[in-house]
Amino acid sequence: MSTADFRFYEELNDFLPRQYKKVCFEYRFNGCRSIKDMIEAIGVPHTEIDLILVNGKSVDFSYLVADGDHISVYPVFESIDISPLVRVRPEPLRCIRFILDLHLGKLARYLRLLGFDTFYNNDIDDASLAQRSADEQRILLTRDCGLLKRRIVTHGFYIRQIKPSLQVREVLTRLDLFNSLRPFSRCLECNGILKTVSKHEIVHALEPNTSRYFDRFRRCKMCGHIYWRGGHYERMLKFIQKIECANSTPAQMH
Repeated sequence: MSTADFRFYEELNDFLPRQYKKVCFEYRFNGCRSIKDMIEAIGVPHTEIDLILVNGKSVDFSYLVADGDHISVYPVFESIDISPLVRVRPEPLRCIRFILDLHLGKLARYLRLLGFDTFYNNDIDDASLAQRSADEQRILLTRDCGLLKRRIVTHGFYIRQIKPSLQVREVLTRLDLFNSLRPFSRCLECNGILKTVSKHEIVHALEPNTSRYFDRFRRCKMCGHIYWRGGHYERMLKFIQKIECANSTPAQMH
């Protein structure tokens, strides 16, 4: 039986049993195991980790843990440049796109409302979610730690908040996306792009009161859903303004 000492820092402690939180602890193991497999066996998904130090030296996920190793594991660094060290996470995606598990439907609508390309289907299994995340280079958002531990997933984020309105702020803060908002540019139903249309083009599809009182419309290029500035618009606008107030630089409306 071999042993290694582990210490997890900051929000990585969210995934640990109480006795392991914010302390150095001994972990026993048999055989030859990679540090990635060992960390995930302890409970922390690899997508949440940015840096691993073994005996003071940075290593990647393929490192084979040896008896007596002292291991420090760190989350994503927001403001510290660790480029000279071995970052275990891939480079950030150039294009921010999301894919969400079936429990995050309301968060998906919020992200679409704010203009983010967000795939959501409540009838897709975990294996397909992970595969699509990899194939389309989408950031996987989930409250299922096991899903983030799949080797094929390279970019993912465990959602800690329960309330959807707090979940969306959590995502924007973690990924520093407050300056990337493009409200009312995507369809809430299918994620398609919204395009301004003239009233005469869609008047045949409108209810009489809608046609009578509203003149500005947008239509989804994919599913054809029509949007206008009714009471629902005012409620969504208030929500967006609250989101913007959480950041010092408000997003521009489109």
